[in-house]
Amino acid sequence: MRTVFFSSSRPSSPSHYSYPSSPHRSAPSPPLRVYMIDENLETAHDIFTKWDIDGGSKLDSLFAGSDRKEAKLFLRSAKDLQAAMQFFMSEGSSSEKLVRAQNLMQIAMKRLEKEFYLILSTNRNNLDAESVSSRSSRVSERSSTSDFEEDGSEVESQVARDSLSEVERVSELAMSDLKTIADSMISSGYGKECVRIYNIIRKSIVDESLYYLGVEKLNPSQFQKMDWEVIEVKIKSWLHAMKIAVKTVFYGERILCDHVFSASSRISESCFAEIAKEGAMTLFGFPELVAKFKKLSPEKMFRILDLYDAISEYWPEIESIFSFESISTVRSQAITSLVKLGDAARTMLSDFETAIQKDIAKAPVSGGGVHPLTRYVMNYVVFLSDYSGALTDIVADWPLSNQSPLPESYFSSPTSDNSPTTAISVRLAWLVLVLLCKLDSKAELYKDVSLSYLFLANNLNYVVSKVRTSNLNLVLGDDWLLKHEAKMKQYAANYERMGWNKVIVSLPELNPTANISPDEARLRFRNFNTAFEETYRKQTSWVVPDPKLRDEIRTSLARKLVPVYGEFYQKFRTMFRRQMGDESIVRYAPDDIGNYLSDLFYGAGTSRSTSNSSSSSLSSHSHERRVR
Repeated sequence: MRTVFFSSSRPSSPSHYSYPSSPHRSAPSPPLRVYMIDENLETAHDIFTKWDIDGGSKLDSLFAGSDRKEAKLFLRSAKDLQAAMQFFMSEGSSSEKLVRAQNLMQIAMKRLEKEFYLILSTNRNNLDAESVSSRSSRVSERSSTSDFEEDGSEVESQVARDSLSEVERVSELAMSDLKTIADSMISSGYGKECVRIYNIIRKSIVDESLYYLGVEKLNPSQFQKMDWEVIEVKIKSWLHAMKIAVKTVFYGERILCDHVFSASSRISESCFAEIAKEGAMTLFGFPELVAKFKKLSPEKMFRILDLYDAISEYWPEIESIFSFESISTVRSQAITSLVKLGDAARTMLSDFETAIQKDIAKAPVSGGGVHPLTRYVMNYVVFLSDYSGALTDIVADWPLSNQSPLPESYFSSPTSDNSPTTAISVRLAWLVLVLLCKLDSKAELYKDVSLSYLFLANNLNYVVSKVRTSNLNLVLGDDWLLKHEAKMKQYAANYERMGWNKVIVSLPELNPTANISPDEARLRFRNFNTAFEETYRKQTSWVVPDPKLRDEIRTSLARKLVPVYGEFYQKFRTMFRRQMGDESIVRYAPDDIGNYLSDLFYGAGTSRSTSNSSSSSLSSHSHERRVR
């Protein structure tokens, strides 16, 4: 029968909402309506005074316990009383009844205000952001259904609740109670009181959550004075906090806010803005402080990219959670931080390139091994390739300011289309090219040309290996790899040609039909011995760190030397018998040559199985290998 009181055609006051009349039944006659209103006033008086806070009620909570009958009766009476007040104003009834109804309404709203506070304060743990966000799907399904509606949905709600744990049941019940009270207070014109309590309690919870996550408001001038080690710790803390804050704290708070104040999107927006704006601005403002740090250097690049990655990854959630126009400044702050981080990253990439170009060429690397600059640059570029997603955005509209006369095809992207990876491919290929050009100048420090080629082969092999075994393989592509592998093999071939030319030319080009005199054979053996021993001694300190390249070079040398020397050895070794006290003409068997080659490229004058630090040791060792 309470639908009878929803028939007023005048605007309700002080509520913001109007109550439509029921189209399915005719209104009772005026005497009957007045009688029913008076009866509802008496019912409201009985229950409201029972729970009157100012009247000294000792009852703790209207919504405590499992019995909801009293709470349902209280809310129904509040709804009926609001309709009665509308009737009195529309019919011009006596001011005495209207004043009485208003006084009863104030008693009811004070009680609901206290209940609202009690539910919020006693359920801080049950209404934490993580719990709310994890159960958002269930809440959204029931957001339009209250436990106090009498349309038969109570049974469905109870069935759904039976499948939940005790903590989940308490949480869902608290959310349902909060929504019901908020609906009642807002419809009765007491929305401000409801919002005030909600904002105070929930903002303290959000601020406390962010505090324990390590989110703090920092002064820009003080930030500039911090050591990078301190800032790096704060960055790690922020990265952890960012995920939880966005996916749990703010997301859960938005879900709770939208659920409790589903009766008014305007109120929901204002509450969420009041609760979350300050903390969100602090959270999303931190990366901008880091990006503006004056002591940034290329080594700090990866923390900048971590921050950039985090904002990019969570941007869809940020945009969704903070979609209200009233908190557009939060979205703007996140975008500003992203832009500033991109600017800082581009500056550091430029500084990194400049540092490669300005690396001072000091003494050459011992033994022609991998240069420290090569290791540093390639490790750096490999790490950059792990951030290809972020870097693609950062360098997309940042063309190379290349003044080099080198052909563009040398450092262009392996892709021929305009795919998003083109910019980052070009950028990283260019950094590698800058390194290779610098290595060319460092190779000139070696007085021995063959050693300079071995240096280039070692370093380019290191570069190629790093590309092949990292994300750079995907960024630079197979064409880049094939081109530079071929270049590395050419360097190795040049080393063999320049380093072992004297040994190779000392061997005769044997012809089965040609006759070689003993004197000429003796000269050939002596020339070979001298050239081989000189070359071997010189190269015992040379190094090839990569086992695969080391084996390839030794195998290639063996193929050039051993077969030719072996044939010459087999044909002429019987001509020369070592006399007592004479120097041996035939010092090495073919197997000896292979053994000596296998000892090369371990560096520091040592070999895998022997130590040949002087010419006398080599000669002594060779004399022990008697002609068989």
